[in-house]
Amino acid sequence: MAQNFFDAPAAEPAVRDAESDRERFDRAVSPLRPGLHAHCYRMLGSVHDADDALQEALLRAWAAYDRFEGRSSLRTWLYTVATRTCLDAAKARGKRALPIDLGPASTEPAAEAVPNTEIAWLTPYPDPAESAQRAEQVELAFVAALQLLSGNERAALLLVDVLGFSASDASSAMGTTPTSIHSALARGRRTVAARHLSPGHRADPRPSPSELALAHRFAEALATSDLQAFVDLLAPDVTWQMPPLAEWHAGADAVAAFAHAVPMTLCPSWRTRVVSANGQAAVAFYVGEHRDAPHHAWSLTVLDITDNTISSISSFLDPTLFPRFALPEVE
Repeated sequence: MAQNFFDAPAAEPAVRDAESDRERFDRAVSPLRPGLHAHCYRMLGSVHDADDALQEALLRAWAAYDRFEGRSSLRTWLYTVATRTCLDAAKARGKRALPIDLGPASTEPAAEAVPNTEIAWLTPYPDPAESAQRAEQVELAFVAALQLLSGNERAALLLVDVLGFSASDASSAMGTTPTSIHSALARGRRTVAARHLSPGHRADPRPSPSELALAHRFAEALATSDLQAFVDLLAPDVTWQMPPLAEWHAGADAVAAFAHAVPMTLCPSWRTRVVSANGQAAVAFYVGEHRDAPHHAWSLTVLDITDNTISSISSFLDPTLFPRFALPEVE
């Protein structure tokens, strides 16, 4: 297929004679930025990769802006540029993963587990402050399922089922045919459905007050080493994963054993903040040597909550994520 102008690598755009061109571009793009960033995150599974991809996509778009003829909407055109930028990035960087997708559950608490830095781990996503921007679907389980797809399958599913593109517009965005889009879409839908997920928007893409209250109880139970209170919050088939550790735990008994052996026994003092990540209730955990000592960022833990019980715990042991969630690294 013939190369289109937004396929070309980004180059430093020529200086425009009229500064108002850039001002008009920035003004037009500004309301679309949050959605474009969320799209890049869904495509790449990393908030850091999404930053890089969006920056690259907007450089490509600005370099080609004087050739944008308005045959499609600016939104469609920008998502086309962003999608192709993400497909290029995905080929170069590979897929992101979570421990649960890489091997069987651990049978021991594994207090001495060693981080696996050779795996590109999926990261959580900070929720936008503006409620109108929360309609973008970024639930952790959905984004993790997307990483199981090929780049084309991922792009087709997101363009059609999440962003509402027609098959024709999606095929143009990806530089392929509608037949190929339908085929990729079918494969992507099967994979997502197998995980009992849906690419459609939730009625309320924010954690509910009851979910946030449960997150507070979860945080308090761990911080006070109240094992029974902790167990009472868990679904029987709950899982707990902690990237960059490859080990993960399945079932309420195994998860409770891990909680007792590691955070409740080995970590002397906790401070917590209940936040929101990926449109879900989450807890920021800080650990200190004793109650009055400085407490340092330990994990950003995202909770899946089903029927008022915790069905999945995903603790990201990465203090560098805390500033992205407007959280201090020391409490």
